Amino acid sequence: MIKKFADFTLEAQKLKDEYRKGWKVKAGVRNPESVADHTYGLAMLSMLFGDYKDLDTEKCLRMAILHDLAEVITGDLLPGENNNKRNDEDRAMKKLLKILPSSISKKYLQIWEEFKIGKSKEAKLVHELDKLEMVAQALRYSGQGVKKEILQIFVKGAKGKIKDDDLIKLYNELARRL
Repeated sequence: MIKKFADFTLEAQKLKDEYRKGWKVKAGVRNPESVADHTYGLAMLSMLFGDYKDLDTEKCLRMAILHDLAEVITGDLLPGENNNKRNDEDRAMKKLLKILPSSISKKYLQIWEEFKIGKSKEAKLVHELDKLEMVAQALRYSGQGVKKEILQIFVKGAKGKIKDDDLIKLYNELARRL
């Protein structure tokens, strides 16, 4: 069992070395955040808003932590870069989770599937927070000298994907600060 946990941990740690391609390619950020950095930001927002909205925060956290895990294998892909992205991510996630004991693997796969489908309150929240985390990151890059006009592409791209009233208010507050 411990060997499986060690193997899984070493695989998951690779997210620390997988940099978010969109920031580098579209915004010219020299040292962009890693997928693990993004996952941390999303987990923090998921904890905060899961509690605030009295949802299943534990499920929100698991979704946030698992949502980009497949990128250990697939890499961080830009929209439209891989027409088989969903299938490739499914295969990658199943391969990674297969390392774990089956009772844990099944639980995580079920949560990841729920996130992908996006119909539960928790999944909707985490999807919207995923976009908000990108807006917060854009704000960080603006403080590092990245042109605001370029960062506005990311900020405006998130706007229509956020539906929750509280999250729209947070979006507006973050966007105002850019």
